[in-house]
Amino acid sequence: MEHDCDILIVGGGLNGPALALAAAQAGLRSTVIDALPDDTRAGDDFDGRGYALALASVRMLANLGLWEELSEHAQPMHEIKVTDGRVGEARVFLGLHFDSAEIEEGPMGQMVEDRYLRRALKTAMDASPHVTQRAGETVIAQEAGPHGVTVTLAGGDVLRARLLVGADGRRSGTAARAGIRRTGWSYGQTALVCAIAHEKPHHGVAHQFFMPPGPLAILPLPGNRSSIVWSERDEAARAINALPDEAYLDVLRPRFGDFLGDISLAGQRFAYPLNLTLANAFVAERLALVGDAAHGMHPIAGQGLNAGLRDVAALADVLGHAVRRGEDFASPLVLERYQQWRRFDTASLAAATDLFNRLFSNDNPLLRLGRDLGMAAVNALPGLRRGFIREAAGISGDLPELMRG
Repeated sequence: MEHDCDILIVGGGLNGPALALAAAQAGLRSTVIDALPDDTRAGDDFDGRGYALALASVRMLANLGLWEELSEHAQPMHEIKVTDGRVGEARVFLGLHFDSAEIEEGPMGQMVEDRYLRRALKTAMDASPHVTQRAGETVIAQEAGPHGVTVTLAGGDVLRARLLVGADGRRSGTAARAGIRRTGWSYGQTALVCAIAHEKPHHGVAHQFFMPPGPLAILPLPGNRSSIVWSERDEAARAINALPDEAYLDVLRPRFGDFLGDISLAGQRFAYPLNLTLANAFVAERLALVGDAAHGMHPIAGQGLNAGLRDVAALADVLGHAVRRGEDFASPLVLERYQQWRRFDTASLAAATDLFNRLFSNDNPLLRLGRDLGMAAVNALPGLRRGFIREAAGISGDLPELMRG
């Protein structure tokens, strides 16, 4: 089979472009097929979305040559405070406190706005001779065989490569066309996402406030702004999201508290239904899945994008080593190495986020007492607390080369 490139990547969000750039370091040529038009990805207006990038993800972006540009727009997360409570309660801190000063590597993570991360990825792809972009295109068919994979686009073009990678989200058409089934369930919760401006400085502290309907994350952005990920039961979330801006803020304020002074909206508002969805396999014949195409989980720990970037780094690691050994990098043997590396880790993370959400998203007095005692115990044990900090920073376990210091 004559190949147009080495890897066809379906999905032009964040993980797909990151994989194309990572694969380029191994000399592999990629084509990124993106359903959105080019000008949509290139938009520079702040829309309210931001990402909590763990330290390991920051290292990866640095190793891809992106962090120097991104660092100018990043907000370090120096501390994380986790509190258990109810709506309207006076906020007395009795929970977990993670401080970056307890580890040698520096801040646990960095907050970066969506617009800057997308722009950095696109600029790097434009500059790479190993990356081709097909914007505004969708895949309608795919076929894998012993010598490669063929993809048909809606416009009629047919592309051929050695490997196909699905980076096309929780409803991955790439996975579905390969016959990969999924396991999961709905949480009956919706995430309300926005950015707010506030009077007082946040000092680089991230807050996770657990309430019976669902958790509220307050994540520091540059300046006196924060990113909000606010989980509510579906019916309540629909009603809240239908409110005008000021009424929306009136519902948020008793949940948020007044520790940052008065708040106002800064950017658009978004709503995302929350569910758990795991692909039953991460690989098939000449195919691999990364990011939400492989696993979608609750945002309770802010690990969705970080888990996807770890997929990307692990797959690039496996492919690069196969190339250097002269192997067929899209063979079942090579792809199975990637699956063994990532499937257990992501299943464990998904199970942990699922457990935390069930444990904290209720007002059962016995569970409340147990979880508060548990947080107090972790807080009182420096060794255990440092372990949690390293886990939050993404620097524990078997790290791919791109995520090492």
